[in-house]
Amino acid sequence: MGFPILSIITFTPAIGALIILFFPKENVNLIRRFAIAVSLIPLALSAYLWFAYNQTEGGMQFVERHIWIPAINVWYHVGVDGISVPMVFLTSLLSTLGYFYSAYTIHERVKEYYFLFLLLQTGMYGVFVALDFVLFYVFWEVGLVPMYLLIGVWGGANREYAAIKFFLYTLAGSVFMLLAILGIYFTTGSFDILKAAEVHPFADNFTLASLAFWAFFVAFAIKVPSFPFHTWLPDAHTEAPTAGSVILAGILLKLGCYGLLRIVLPIFPEPFRFYAPIVAALGLISIVYGAFVCMAQWDLKRLIAYSSVAHMGYVVLGIAAAAASLNFNHPAFKESAAIALNGATMQMFNHGIITGGLFFLVGMIYERAHTRDLKVFGGLGAKLPYYYGVVMVTGLASLGLPGLAGFWGEFLVFRGAFHIIPYITAFGVLGVVATAGYILWKVVQFMFLGPFNQEKWGHLTDMEAFEKVTMWPLLLFMVGLGFYPAPLLNIINTATTALMGKL
Repeated sequence: MGFPILSIITFTPAIGALIILFFPKENVNLIRRFAIAVSLIPLALSAYLWFAYNQTEGGMQFVERHIWIPAINVWYHVGVDGISVPMVFLTSLLSTLGYFYSAYTIHERVKEYYFLFLLLQTGMYGVFVALDFVLFYVFWEVGLVPMYLLIGVWGGANREYAAIKFFLYTLAGSVFMLLAILGIYFTTGSFDILKAAEVHPFADNFTLASLAFWAFFVAFAIKVPSFPFHTWLPDAHTEAPTAGSVILAGILLKLGCYGLLRIVLPIFPEPFRFYAPIVAALGLISIVYGAFVCMAQWDLKRLIAYSSVAHMGYVVLGIAAAAASLNFNHPAFKESAAIALNGATMQMFNHGIITGGLFFLVGMIYERAHTRDLKVFGGLGAKLPYYYGVVMVTGLASLGLPGLAGFWGEFLVFRGAFHIIPYITAFGVLGVVATAGYILWKVVQFMFLGPFNQEKWGHLTDMEAFEKVTMWPLLLFMVGLGFYPAPLLNIINTATTALMGKL
């Protein structure tokens, strides 16, 4: 057996969390430094994973498989392909940056904070590498309680309400998922995700297949979140601590999108093909509704939270277009479907980088001004030029400006989906226009342009060194992948083309 790199990546944060329990809670600097040091191990290994993945061979690699619960045929089965490798790296990067930023901004109950954050990191890794349904479900649930507590303990004024709402929504989705998993097990006799994708359970009973499809879809759509299951997100984002919002937007939302790609599309292609127009319509509504609701927001953090609803709508639209392509028996539609899936997966990664950066930037201004009300700012561009420049680059990446990372995911989704579902996709362009509107009007104009209130904001200081260090890696990816997306696109394409080839 080879080096168990996936197990080490997955469980290193959990081991670090257990070790932190033995540290005296008064020694906060030791706890902070240890958590950051622990996070560097999976960060280095996940970067190696990206370069070591054999794109020529494709498929699942670095596979580990051991019997876990023999009585019910449950296996510890993990592996990664071109979809999960970037997500594992994204989890590592944002977690490390979150620990680093929190070292300067979290001053209460530091020991408990990092303990929960490290446990959450293990749960996120596990979802992206699990190839057994029980293992997938366990890791899915592992991340629920830490995020609930991170919001409920270290969040804003309405943190209890937001935390409970997040917990109940996600738990309700988990119940649907568990029922569908049990249905697959009773049909196939196995919890193996790859085997289920080969045999397509309930293939001879469309009614049962549809029920299982919708059970999984609702569970994942709540996490995405897709309209109309999105209402927990703005509250959770608004009340979460800064690093919690970064992880929530950057990683946890991607768990739902990943579930659609790893489980729903390959295992239930026939129901997904049939219901693709409905799913595509939900994606379209998320894009347009989310973008226009952003136009009405004056709380900067709530605005960015609703922007996630819109940006995740592109992912849902791309996946739905790939499912709809199964209605057409022509190679050109398969190619367009693969392009749409490439765009959806790139959007997952790039959204994590960009919106994670935006939430860091919101935290930075809130630490100084103690408000997120856009109406009270103005003229900050002259007072905070470095901060202004970083917000401009990140905001332009969010609105999909060519030359920055946000452009490619949306472009590929539109390119692939327009060939398959042209009328639904065409309306999605409204979301692009609205996104440019709220970024340029609400964020740039109200915060940085116009007259400056010297009496009220004269004390504000520009970005500190630790804040610059937090943003530099994210800016590097925004600009680097904007000009040269091939390193990300090539590895994703190995998985999406293989997926469409099997459907």
